[in-house]
Amino acid sequence: MAVRHRLTSVEAVHEEGSWLFTVRDRHGANEEVILVPCTEDEGEPVEAWINRCTHEDQRLHREGVGAVIRDGQLVCPKHGSMFETCSGYCDNGEAADTTLVSVDIDVEDGSVYLTDDDVTFLSAGSSGDDEDDDTPGSTSHIQF
Repeated sequence: MAVRHRLTSVEAVHEEGSWLFTVRDRHGANEEVILVPCTEDEGEPVEAWINRCTHEDQRLHREGVGAVIRDGQLVCPKHGSMFETCSGYCDNGEAADTTLVSVDIDVEDGSVYLTDDDVTFLSAGSSGDDEDDDTPGSTSHIQF
């Protein structure tokens, strides 16, 4: 069983709109994970997804900018594909019919805990690997 690591509060995720942290996966690679508010009545009030669009290796949450969430959907800044924050599913754009990769978390007494056996918590925030992550030129029909 994974070591349970407190990440942040549900309140902070809902106030900030998203919350980023970095983990090491079972292969030794660093991965960024994004916590997003979930607005459905069922399930957890927060969900965790690998911070990467399923269409291209594009970050959904960017340091200093955060994530764009509209009407309960996480928006890819490059092509405008929109992922449901609660299910991770995308039904439009370049990433249609794909689902974001989930990371296991638990919510207890207003706190969010990392509980995924396949990853190890490294730090809050970005992995610091921004060398190939220039601000994308949007080819989307969605304007920010």
